[in-house]
Amino acid sequence: MATLRFRAPEPGRLDRALAARPEVGSRAVAERLIAAGDVLVDGQARSKSQRLEGGEEIVAELPAEAEPLEPEQMELRVAFEDEHLLVVDKPAGLVVHPGTGHREGGTLVHGLLALDAAGGDDDDRPGIVHRLDRDTSGLLVVARSDEAHARLEELIRRRELERRYLALVKGRPRSRTGRIEAPIGRDRQDRTRHSLDTPTPRNAVTHFELVEALREHSLLEVTLETGRTHQIRVHLEAVELWIAGDPVYGIPGELGLERQFLHAARLAFAHPFTGARIETESPLPDDLAAALERARAL
Repeated sequence: MATLRFRAPEPGRLDRALAARPEVGSRAVAERLIAAGDVLVDGQARSKSQRLEGGEEIVAELPAEAEPLEPEQMELRVAFEDEHLLVVDKPAGLVVHPGTGHREGGTLVHGLLALDAAGGDDDDRPGIVHRLDRDTSGLLVVARSDEAHARLEELIRRRELERRYLALVKGRPRSRTGRIEAPIGRDRQDRTRHSLDTPTPRNAVTHFELVEALREHSLLEVTLETGRTHQIRVHLEAVELWIAGDPVYGIPGELGLERQFLHAARLAFAHPFTGARIETESPLPDDLAAALERARAL
């Protein structure tokens, strides 16, 4: 690790001031450092959009320079692909992008490199425009060029990338449909969690609809307006709908599950080059389907 220390040269956003430094080099890297809590402004963690007046001391802990990633052949289900992009069906347990302990291989990004994923200014996340938690399964759209990456990011910015998840929760929602709007960020006390109690809140909106009411559980369809880290898990916990099997925000081991019952079941969008409607679906994996049957049998 290397420490970067400088004073904000002029008024502006924190992420832009950090990205302008040659040691950082891009907004994506700056945002990742800020989200990880590796950046302090006058000794305090701030959000990427923090407004600087100029003159504040900024201290950032920079990771050591890493070797380029190598493609890795993986058995990945591809739900859609063309020369611009692909939609892959990520299995549970697979980390999306490299980090501590996953630099040499074994992440989805390593497998995507073998499928010609490309685009964006973060060398560790080629083609990635959104992500899924390691133990969340389901659909993910990936770019194959810088232009495709930019156009997909624009779809997300305009909230035109339809992402639908299935979540099995303990309890029953108070209404058949609901909207949860509550800013979230890294937890103030436990930096391994995200929560509503955070020094760096970011706007987050989640919608849910009751699909099936069971004796002790509810199957929900969940859609996102925003895509914050752990957003669905944090928001459902906040309204006392604990995801079955979730070891951090829900009920560990519920229904024999070894991970959270959360699956990205549908991904739909207008193709950013052709305008054609792309609709992809992913069936429940075997472990989640079995847990749902156990919940129905209670």
